[in-house]
Order: sequence, then structure tokens, then C-alpha cells
Amino acid sequence: MKINRITIDCMPATTPVSGLYQVCLNLGNALLKQADAAREQFTFYVPHEQPTLFGNDQRYILQKASHRFFQGSLQACDLWHSTIQDAPIKPRNRRIKLVLTIHDLNFLIQRKGQPGKIKKYLGRVQAGINRADHIVCISDFTRKTVLEHLQTHGKPVDRIYNGCTINEFPAFDTPVYRPAKRFIFALGALVSKKNFHVLPCLLQHNDYELVIAGTRHSDYERLIMDQAALFGATNRVHLTGEISEEDKSWYYKHCSAFAFPSLAEGFGLPLVEAMYYGKPAFIAATTSLPEIGGDLAYCFNHFEPQYMQQVFTKGMQEYETTKPAQAIRARALQFSWDQAAREYLAVYRKLVQ
Repeated sequence: MKINRITIDCMPATTPVSGLYQVCLNLGNALLKQADAAREQFTFYVPHEQPTLFGNDQRYILQKASHRFFQGSLQACDLWHSTIQDAPIKPRNRRIKLVLTIHDLNFLIQRKGQPGKIKKYLGRVQAGINRADHIVCISDFTRKTVLEHLQTHGKPVDRIYNGCTINEFPAFDTPVYRPAKRFIFALGALVSKKNFHVLPCLLQHNDYELVIAGTRHSDYERLIMDQAALFGATNRVHLTGEISEEDKSWYYKHCSAFAFPSLAEGFGLPLVEAMYYGKPAFIAATTSLPEIGGDLAYCFNHFEPQYMQQVFTKGMQEYETTKPAQAIRARALQFSWDQAAREYLAVYRKLVQ
């Protein structure tokens, strides 16, 4: 049996705090676990910061700036998987089959009112589609958006959900900030698309705290704290900055609720992580989030403060009454990297059979 040589582009895996790092790491590990050594041989195209991302015993190609022009070392494969839609390096040799994963077209939302920018970014993704032999989207929402805004030329466009890997640390009990009372947890970079500034209104007329963890950006941080002051909750809103895996696990485990009002998500990994812990999740009814949360998440259809307070109060009451934690956790477990790897392997094998 011929061994298919497959290269996985892991260039997004530059820093462990990024979601794309986790995607590359967990998908790569799952592929190594699920593959048949007699059928697949993997090579990982990695940044200089991560020369042994999958251990010392794997095959690697270290990224070089010259690969834009001289691709000799990239040619020794039968299939190349670009794990992001705007990957700068793709093999030019058309003999090499190419799988392209598209995570989102968030710029359609973030750049609304900037048609020039949107056209530019759509052009980049279209170039990837033009080179690809098979396209994968990480949610039905993303797939629908791609088919609406781009030309796929009759190529297969599948949906393969991302997985979710949970690291638990039962002995850990020293979070970077320990709330004094029950608290709502939110996770993500402090940028406008995450929409965290709408959350302080949930602290009015109760004693909850709000803990938001993620990379801090001063301008948006000020907006969040301005909203906290508006609702008399300045002392109950805590921005931790980036946190460790131990901290993250602790906050998921101990929070009373998880809030993720993001306006632009291709999948929504923090939502799945929170649901793994059986927590009530309050999400924006936009992009992929309702698809991922299903009927076990509580949706904000808009962000008027009094309405959000009503949704939150009613949702918490329902959660306490119906006790759906087990069902919520079961839904989270449906998003498996092993399953994703099996589905990607089926795509690879079909292309290079």
C-alpha cells in the first residue's frame, strides 16, 4: 500500500495563548493518534518558535521567508493542509492536493462600512479557494457565509467542527484573582468584536462579580470600566489579563455562569469549554454561537440593558430549576478532536486515493 505523505501547515501555532495554536496542536495530535501508519506519513510545517511542536520524533519543516519563492523542501508531499484560510505559504505545484480550512469571514462584520477592506480580505480567501482541491469550514454558519460571498467553483465544501480539549487541575486553588462572591466568567481578548462591554449591566440589582480574562487592550478596557461605573459595579468587574490553563479551569469550574456575547465567531471554543463544565452560558444570538450552543444556551437577541438583565435572571432561574448540567456537558463532548481528525483523514484519503 502506498504511504500518503501529508504536510500540515501549523504556522499559526506561534504562541500557546492563541486559539489557532490550540487548533493546530490538538488537531495535529489527534491526526497522529487516528492515522494508519501504513497509509499516512505526516510532516508539520512549523514556525521557528515551535520547532518540536509534536515532540522530537516527528517530521518537521521550519518556516523560512524564502519559501515564498523557493519551495523545493515543500514539494515532498502528496497533500498539503492549510489550516487557516489566509495562509501565506501554499505549494505552487498543482500535483500536490490542497485542503483549505476556513474558520470565519469575521471581517464582513468587523469591517462593515469599509468595502475596500472587505474586498481585499475576500480576495485573499478567494485566492486560497482557487488553489484548494477541497474546502472545510468549521461550522455550518461559516460554510453558509463562504458559499454566499465566495466562488467555490463546484469544489467540495464540507463542515468539520473543531474539537475541544479540556485540561483539568483538581488540586489547583490559587487563581490570579479569587472572587469574593458568586461570579460571571467571560474569556477572550479585550477587543470590540468580543462585545464584553455589554456585560456590566448584568451586575445591577444583585451581588455578582464579573471576571473577564484575556489579552488586555487599553482603549476597550476603558469602555468596559466606563460601563461598570454606569451600573455602579466598578468594584465588581475584574479584568485579569491573560491567564494560565490552571486559572482558566478554575474559573470555569467555580463560576455561576459563563457569558460570551461575541459578535463574530466562526466556532466559539470558549463556549464549548464552559459547557463541558455544565455551566449556563449566555451568548449573543449571532454568527456561529447559537449553532454551537444549541437549545442549551441562553441567547441575547440584542443588548439593551434591561432586556439582558431579564434574559439573565430568567436563564439562571431556569438553570436552577431544570438542572441541565449533565445535558450541557454531553453537548460539549460532541465536539471532539478525535472525530475531527477522523473526518479530515477521510478527506485526505479521498483526495490521494
